[in-house]
Amino acid sequence: MKFSCLYAISALAAATTAQQVNRTLTNGWGSTPYQRHFVNATQAMTVIQAGIDHSSVPNNIAVLDPSARLVAFLRMDNAFLGSIDISIKKAKTVVDFNGLFPSYGLLNRSQPGGDLFGIEETNNGLVVFGGGQPIYDFDGYFIGAVGVSGGSVAQDNATSVAAAMSIGTTLTNFVYTG
Repeated sequence: MKFSCLYAISALAAATTAQQVNRTLTNGWGSTPYQRHFVNATQAMTVIQAGIDHSSVPNNIAVLDPSARLVAFLRMDNAFLGSIDISIKKAKTVVDFNGLFPSYGLLNRSQPGGDLFGIEETNNGLVVFGGGQPIYDFDGYFIGAVGVSGGSVAQDNATSVAAAMSIGTTLTNFVYTG
């Protein structure tokens, strides 16, 4: 009995240490299916509803998991058709860089003369202006991204922040100073 109890405690300590190491080495994704963290369909619908509730204009709202796979999408009535692809690419831009910054995080560096000039042409198209936000769960794991398009950049950005925060947290104070 003592051996079993000690074994369980050591296994728990090893698992806790492994999770901490794994989170650092894999950007919080996990290396086994049990360890992976991702936005599920129910959460994605909550994100979309929060986006609807916050929208002041008809928007397209896309939710992607950390593998850049679409989990949920909504085109609100009368939202621009051209914004469908933009909303998905805003979220994909966030995911392509492991949720380290919102879609506007590359804006300054992608301008003429910037060290990343032209980056928006890579990866089948990136969007380097506001409206894409990473979604982190309350434990700090990157679980996906939301992209919003249909209004001004400021409107899209505010809606994406509200949507992401409906199920967790996001980077609301991100400012690239590089």
